[in-house]
Amino acid sequence: MILSHNHSHGGHGHDHGGNYNRAFAISIALNTGFVIIEAVYGILANSLALLADAGHNLSDVLGLLLAWGATILARRRPTARHTYGLRRSSILAALLNAILLLVASGAIAWEAIQRFSEPSSVSGGRVIGVAAVGITINTGSALMFMADRHNDLNIRGAFLHLIADAAVSLGAVLADRAIVATG
Repeated sequence: MILSHNHSHGGHGHDHGGNYNRAFAISIALNTGFVIIEAVYGILANSLALLADAGHNLSDVLGLLLAWGATILARRRPTARHTYGLRRSSILAALLNAILLLVASGAIAWEAIQRFSEPSSVSGGRVIGVAAVGITINTGSALMFMADRHNDLNIRGAFLHLIADAAVSLGAVLADRAIVATG
């Protein structure tokens, strides 16, 4: 697997790895706003599905910030101290991004187990609309990283993290449908 595909041939430069500053900025802004909205509605609706999705979305924001920082560091020129530059930072960011996913998933699983012992009523209907917005935001954000997901491990991590969050939002929609159908 090619981790970073930025190189030069002769006198003409190729930069197969795109500049993702705009994609990172847009994705972070959208996801941060959505975390706030989703947390508020999750509390108002007493919905673990929405709160879990907000927590996972917050880990996306942290993962995107980490990936963006690593992308910036990876572009720095080599120095006497760092002869390879800081390109390895993107590999570390991808690893930390995966760890964030595991921690968020563990927290969600823990809260779900707690809910089995202390069930509470959930306000159906509200969850579907909020989670549907999450599907849209995360799918749109993931599409901005889709082009280079095979060439850069860091971009691939960001892409997969966003796709995973879109899937969690879909899970929230399905959970709410089941709650509305079964009471």
